[in-house]
This record gives sequence, structure tokens and C-alpha cells, in this order.
Amino acid sequence: MQHEELEGNQPLNIELPEEIADGVYTNLAMIAHSHTEFVIDFISMLPGMPKAKVRSRVITTPEHAKRLLMALKDNIDKYEETFGKIKLAEEPIRFPMNFGGTMGEA
Repeated sequence: MQHEELEGNQPLNIELPEEIADGVYTNLAMIAHSHTEFVIDFISMLPGMPKAKVRSRVITTPEHAKRLLMALKDNIDKYEETFGKIKLAEEPIRFPMNFGGTMGEA
């Protein structure tokens, strides 16, 4: 397990419980925000199925959301350096759903 450094150089011991370690597969994220928090719903959408299921919801502060954005960008840059550019579909999928607040897709 990798340790992160806290203020004062104290290591942070991160525990990963077995029931979370396997993770869940998602292929869509819906993002909403208020002035105090960001809500990210990770969704599993299967072809031909009329219903998609939220597999996990993460609620975080705007500061942590921005840190997540920077960490994702850094990891995507490193991935693309190793494996080549990630190609996106020419036209993004549009969904007529709204969880409230300002919405984004990933």
C-alpha cells in the first residue's frame, strides 16, 4: 500500500477493505455541483438496456474535485505517453436526465 505524506511529513496509512478492493465497472459519470460540494455518480450502462444503474456516488468539496481533476489529467498524460492517445467517439452520448444542479458528463 502506498503511503501519502501529510503536513509535517507524517505518513498516512491507507486501508483498502476487501469488499472495496475489487472495484466496480462503470462506463459513465454524471457530475453535479452546488456552491459547497461536487457529486459524482459512477454509472454502469449496458447496450440495449433502457435502465442504467448508479454503481457508486462520491461527494466531495470543490477543492478536492479540482485536485481529482489535476490527478486524472496527470495520469491520463502518463498513460498516453506509454500507450498512445486515447481516442474519443466523434459525437458524445447525450442523456435526457438531470440529477439537479449544474451537470457535466465524463
